[in-house]
Amino acid sequence: MDSGLLLLLLLFSFHAYMMTPCWAATNVSYDRRSLIIDGHPKLLMSASIHYPRSSPGMWPGLVQTAKAGGIDVIESYVFWNGHEPSPGKYHFQGRYDLVKFVKTVQQAGLYMILRIGPFVQAEWYYGGIPIWLHYVPGTVFRTDSEPFKYHMQKFTSVIVSLMKQEKLFASQGGPIILSQIENEYGDIEAAYAPGSKPYMLWAAKMAVLQNIGVPWIMCRQEDAPEPMINTCNGFYCDQFTPNSPNKPKMWTENWPGWFKTFGSWNPHRPVEDVAFSVARFFQKGGSLQNYYMYHGGTNFGRTNGGPFITTSYDYEAPIDEYGLPRLPKWGHLKELHLAIKSCEKALLSYQPVTLSLGPSLEADVYKGPGGCAAFIANSDVKEDKVALFQGMSYNLPAWSVSILPDCKNVVFNTAKVRSQSSTLEMVPEELLPSSPTPDKGLEVLKWEVFTERAGIWGKPDFTRNYLVEQLNTTKYDTDYLWYTTSIYVDQHEDFLKSGALPVLEVESKGHGLHAFVNQKLQGSGFGNGTKVDFHFSHPISLKAGKNEIALLSLTVGLQNGGPFYESRGAGPTSVKIIGLKKGILDLTTSSWTYKVGLEGELSGIYAASGISSPKWVSTSSPPKNQPLTWYKATVKAPSGTEPVGLDMISMGKGLAWLNGEPIGIYWPVKVNPQLKCVKGCDYRGPFFPDKCVDGCEEPSQRWYHVPRSWFKPSGNTLVILEETGGDPTQITFAKRKTSKEPAALTALVTVMIPSSQSVVEKLCLDKNECTIEVKEEIFGKKACPGSTRKLAIEASCR
Repeated sequence: MDSGLLLLLLLFSFHAYMMTPCWAATNVSYDRRSLIIDGHPKLLMSASIHYPRSSPGMWPGLVQTAKAGGIDVIESYVFWNGHEPSPGKYHFQGRYDLVKFVKTVQQAGLYMILRIGPFVQAEWYYGGIPIWLHYVPGTVFRTDSEPFKYHMQKFTSVIVSLMKQEKLFASQGGPIILSQIENEYGDIEAAYAPGSKPYMLWAAKMAVLQNIGVPWIMCRQEDAPEPMINTCNGFYCDQFTPNSPNKPKMWTENWPGWFKTFGSWNPHRPVEDVAFSVARFFQKGGSLQNYYMYHGGTNFGRTNGGPFITTSYDYEAPIDEYGLPRLPKWGHLKELHLAIKSCEKALLSYQPVTLSLGPSLEADVYKGPGGCAAFIANSDVKEDKVALFQGMSYNLPAWSVSILPDCKNVVFNTAKVRSQSSTLEMVPEELLPSSPTPDKGLEVLKWEVFTERAGIWGKPDFTRNYLVEQLNTTKYDTDYLWYTTSIYVDQHEDFLKSGALPVLEVESKGHGLHAFVNQKLQGSGFGNGTKVDFHFSHPISLKAGKNEIALLSLTVGLQNGGPFYESRGAGPTSVKIIGLKKGILDLTTSSWTYKVGLEGELSGIYAASGISSPKWVSTSSPPKNQPLTWYKATVKAPSGTEPVGLDMISMGKGLAWLNGEPIGIYWPVKVNPQLKCVKGCDYRGPFFPDKCVDGCEEPSQRWYHVPRSWFKPSGNTLVILEETGGDPTQITFAKRKTSKEPAALTALVTVMIPSSQSVVEKLCLDKNECTIEVKEEIFGKKACPGSTRKLAIEASCR
């Protein structure tokens, strides 16, 4: 069969495959080769989409876009701290409506992997475990700790019961075919010895006793006991082997990009390398692979982990943060899925034979009475090569895999990106008032302003003769904690005459600090995603007499993983002033007065319903570059239907809300100038997060996603908390738009010379806008007109 006809048949097969199945009670089991669903072995493509990182209004579109991309399964963690914000008080509404999300997956006709955990890591604050659990006496996370195990089992049972109640496990006719307990525990197991092994075995046994009727998995857990399936996470998993010959080879996290931190660059993983990793995995016996993330989404509110993970969790995923396909990544992987699916019967029916075809060249052939499929790989990181296979020669780019569903014709090569490309851009739209000014018809935006007191507002919470640890004090109810003291400056101090200012020096565990003297901001200091603790040193303006020193310590997301991560603190540990007559003035053990949070924040100034106190002040000219200031405006919803971002390039750092919904932490800090970006990116060779980076001259995050469903037809309230100072009049909305570029499709087809154009036109979405060019003649250089020839034809389709 010629490959042109084969490709067309695959397209028809793909559409048939994507038909929505009926849901009935389903038996899910496994053998050494794959999951078996109702007696049928399956090759499965899975996609991570985390329900709290998007809005319910986005869920159907995200799931359908994944399905259109050739995805069989949607995967998500379950976020314990979002569902149980206080002991025994459960939350399953809005972005945390887990049942609605799973049913959305079911309605699309896809399967579901539910990673209950309940530890998730996921660059999510506190790794998904509730903060209150840290303060239950005797609790140590993720080890043989009775309080931890009690609450972990209780929550796991709540989730399982909820899923059973809604009949969402496959054994009940639902979409959930796998569930996960714990998460990457094998990476840190040694740190918890001797309590780690008993805990891991307890977790496995506890999960099995939930009796969910589908298999359980443990990722990155080499010693996972039966019947747990241990799975692989990483950039490459082709060499992974399960810990039992009776378990299938599964990949729960294939990272198609990487996360960002404030102040750092944009990681970029080329789609050629992602496709190479997937093809190699299935070439070497893989049966299920999951993209982590397929849609990364947004860390709304204060849910980002790290610390210093950005509000955007885009992850350079096939579906971008705003819900749009990222091209060509989405399209190239869709074609890959189609090609691999066309080999499913042979891959799952026959044992592979591995053939060495030369240095860095090998083929894996799955052949039997019912068919034949082959993968030919060139793992050389530099050189393209020609492989001789079954009497035919094949050109293989470096670091690529060719897929041959009939062991003859190449329908896909991982390095040849022929799918449509696009450019995603943010188109600004001015903030406009909800209604014109009465009688004048002028669209003048009115602002309301509230300015915080720098230091203790209201009644102090407590006083200590030492510096308290921040997280034990705030319990993450707020990012902010005030540390306030006072000093007396003699009128004869030399600096009062010379102008050589004293220096305030602070050592802090993290994550940030704003220093005020006598209500005026002196400077700010921060850690970063690599090193959260920092040293702050800045000249300060003191006057003769009494001076108030106010330090606003703040967090930027919470630690989300690592051994004993719940014990890592924040806040200043040493405070000194250098440059006085008496030498160094050590304030560390002075009398410090404390206040938790900001007045506007703790009084709910951002709430959609509004509050009576503190008092807003109306103005048409809001103050600029003023620290600790709240801004509020009533604005129109942006026109059109495109996804929306909030452009905060004119602001410093803070938090934003729309109609009471938490947009998240904004901080358009520029990338550290000491970091060096890579000009261009060579996809060839093993990938690592810093291999391909850009954005070194830009803010680490400029735009902040605001879901369309959060807007009302009119009267939308935008509230901004600015910490250091900015210009709110320059804030704009921006609409996320895609400008598509021509898609190039190369097909290896056997055609009659006069009819070559018509054949290729069938492969294009719109045959009226195809331009055809013969790129390479494979054989028959002197063939007569009208004879059969094999050509590589490139068709550009708009």
